[in-house]
This record gives sequence, structure tokens and C-alpha cells, in this order.
Amino acid sequence: MSEVPKDLSYTKTHEWIDYDGDGTCTVGITDYAQSSLGDLVFVELPEAGTKVGAGDAVAVVESVKAASDIYAPLDGEIAEINEQLEDSPELVNEDPFGEGWLFKMTVSDPEQVDKLLDADAYEGIVDEEED
Repeated sequence: MSEVPKDLSYTKTHEWIDYDGDGTCTVGITDYAQSSLGDLVFVELPEAGTKVGAGDAVAVVESVKAASDIYAPLDGEIAEINEQLEDSPELVNEDPFGEGWLFKMTVSDPEQVDKLLDADAYEGIVDEEED
């Protein structure tokens, strides 16, 4: 079973969101997503300052198996990217909820956070996909 921290929010497209309550959040891909993709060999991240809408494809992760789009979970602006991933994309595999975070964003509508999935709802989606 994949790790699904209870203190994070999730999307149906396997992004995790750590909202800090002050209008910013950290975004990455879940343990399930990184294990499904396999060993990552390249991560293409958005530029800081890019305005994004919820559901927009904003990044790409490439593994030995496939390339996958990463979607903005909320409306807002990219505030920071994890520059370590340029040289070490494997951090996403090794520590998806820590050193393997992808980007931070400033959220334009904090009420959108309430529409994200909690850990239990996300686990239900993973269970369905594994069947």
C-alpha cells in the first residue's frame, strides 16, 4: 500500500498539496504516482511567476516508462520551484513528500483548498485504480 499522509490534501490526478494557511502551498506527486511511473529521469517545472488555473498542466515528469503531466491543484501563481530536481529527479522517487516536492504556489482563492480530497478519499481512488 502506498503512503498517504493524513495531514495533506490530494487531487484525483495524484498531486499532494500542503496548504500552510497563509495563502501558499507546496505541491508534489504522491507515493502511488511516483511508484507507478518508476524511476524518474527528468522533471520539467514551470517558471516562478507563472499564473496557473486549477487543472492546468504545469509540469512534466519523465520516467524510464513514460512522461506524465503534473496539474496545478488550485488557481494561483507559481512562487518557487524545487531546483534540486534539475540535477536529481530521483528525489521524487526517494522522498515524494519531502525533498521531492515540485513547486510552491500562491493560492488566489483559499476556498478552493476545501474542495481537494482528504487522505481517506484519495486512498479510495488509489484502491479503485489498483483493482
